[in-house]
Amino acid sequence: MFSVFITNEQSKYEIDAAQIELAVNQVVEEAGVVTGDVSVAVVDDPTIHQLNIEYLNHDYPTDVISFVLEREDEHLEGEIIVSVDTAVELAKDYQWNWEFEFLLYVIHGCLHLVGYDDKNPDAKVLMQEAERRHLERFGIEHRVEPPNK
Repeated sequence: MFSVFITNEQSKYEIDAAQIELAVNQVVEEAGVVTGDVSVAVVDDPTIHQLNIEYLNHDYPTDVISFVLEREDEHLEGEIIVSVDTAVELAKDYQWNWEFEFLLYVIHGCLHLVGYDDKNPDAKVLMQEAERRHLERFGIEHRVEPPNK
């Protein structure tokens, strides 16, 4: 059995927990994961900034951080931390709804948990294709670059 646990640690924006759970389930199912659990923490920029310093030695806020705690065959234990503040701000650049940007971060973080990487150009293209595929399931067109660039 696979479970998704969601904690909303910010209070400025309402989140769609059912959509988050569905997105995580879709990504892990496609990857062949059938057991385990993923926790998703929705946070603000100061919180993710502190976590980024503490765990990754990056002194800035970021959109999403994910940690694989255990991965073996069809089993996954992982954590995704997503900044709603960053989603709200960057959505303005992409001229789309912040909820779309936020969902992209959830999907992106989950793709990292199941083995996708974006460290080199070829891997990044594959990851963006997977993001596009998963966003389309929600009727959302993926935006890789902001409009007018």
